[in-house]
Amino acid sequence: MSVKKETRKVLIVDQDADSSQRLSHQLQFIDYETKALSSPELLDSLGDLSIYSSILIANFHGIVPWAKGLRAKHENCPPLVLLLGNQPADISQEEIDENFVGCLKSDIRYASLSDLLHKSKVRGTANTTPSKEGTQNPELFRSLVGNSRSVQRVRKMIDQVAPTEATVLILGESGTGKEVVARNIHYYSNRRNKPFVPINCGAIPSELLESELFGHEKGSFTGAVGSRQGRFELAEGGTIFLDEIGDMPLTMQVKLLRVIQERSFERVGSNKSIKSDVRIVAATHRDLEMLIEDGRFREDLYYRLNVFPVEMPPLSSRAEDLPLLVNELITRLEHEKKSSVRLTPAAMMALCNYDWPGNVRELANLMERLTILHPYGVVDAADLPPKMAPHGRVLTEGRDEVDANASGSAIPLVSGMPQVALNNKPRLPRDGIDLKQHLTDIEISLIEQALDECSGVVAHAANRLKIRRTTLVEKMRKYSIQRPEEVS
Repeated sequence: MSVKKETRKVLIVDQDADSSQRLSHQLQFIDYETKALSSPELLDSLGDLSIYSSILIANFHGIVPWAKGLRAKHENCPPLVLLLGNQPADISQEEIDENFVGCLKSDIRYASLSDLLHKSKVRGTANTTPSKEGTQNPELFRSLVGNSRSVQRVRKMIDQVAPTEATVLILGESGTGKEVVARNIHYYSNRRNKPFVPINCGAIPSELLESELFGHEKGSFTGAVGSRQGRFELAEGGTIFLDEIGDMPLTMQVKLLRVIQERSFERVGSNKSIKSDVRIVAATHRDLEMLIEDGRFREDLYYRLNVFPVEMPPLSSRAEDLPLLVNELITRLEHEKKSSVRLTPAAMMALCNYDWPGNVRELANLMERLTILHPYGVVDAADLPPKMAPHGRVLTEGRDEVDANASGSAIPLVSGMPQVALNNKPRLPRDGIDLKQHLTDIEISLIEQALDECSGVVAHAANRLKIRRTTLVEKMRKYSIQRPEEVS
């Protein structure tokens, strides 16, 4: 599986060159790329601000209306962090909380800086809002493409439950698109302009899960150097998506049940109750009823979550949707990676006969790999991985059809790309190509695949790529690539 790269660029706006340089050095030390501006007016010259994970802005007179105006002007404006400097802010704490993720004082310490960057990352992914009322976000339906009866049923259920406040439990195998359904439910709900905050309950150690969900106070446990909001606070007014709820420890299940019942919680280390207005959408690939029988999941919590169950069909049960899914994925790759691929009828038949244990996620990974191996080329059954075409080496029907049409007649392939030479060699697109960016995309993808296959062990990944470990570390830093276990 590809490792999703997070934005690690930070914008510093401070007229004090010395303090700006000190902060820039601190950020670069923890592998953030920085850009410094001496005046807020210079922001207008940057254009798209969404490439930054946060903006660190020095305190100045009228900063609150300026911050509101900036967010109104830039739809995808990243979270703002207030730099207090040596002068106290002439604004209230309420105004700071409303307009900024947090504030940094003159004696910036690593713990407070790291905490705010973490908060900015979560807030940045949570506060994504649709651009136009009623406009369908194409990102949402990547794995809901298809005309099969099961997909139509899922779409209908989303339409029915989204406008309500009902708790939803999404069931299905890994890779079927459960988070896509959760995002759809949020997108078409009355909470669409509030945060959508996902958390994988199985990916966080049990001793840290309570802090991640409910936050903690300073000194509440070793390493708690400051207070921190949890995911429920960040999702206030919106939707929290509890993925892999079946992996949640029993002790946390009790506390989650209380939040659902009483609509309130306490931070770790605090006895102050915090009201919570959050819609809960949960998901799991496990059989919760079997877990209840084994004593590993609370029955009362199950009935609280299972108000409106949505079951995602495995890809193997809707093979008729494969051509549409493939076309959708190719279109996305053409847009994102500036590359494409075409499939012969024999290759498509082989994909339809495969059982897809990894579901849509496995199909997406395959299509991305094929665009790297055969950019702008034609893929036959013989070019697919052996497990997907166990008899693919003798399936020459599609190749014969390509050869028969080599004289220039129409070729009934999957993608709508312009005609290309049929020798599977990379071909230059009619409109040209950004060669540097194309090669960079290939290099990043191969590095990510090597890290995935080697479980994030850099030394082993370097051996797979036939390069020195230090060279791979430099490339990872250059492209902001994280090892799988570092991705939250």
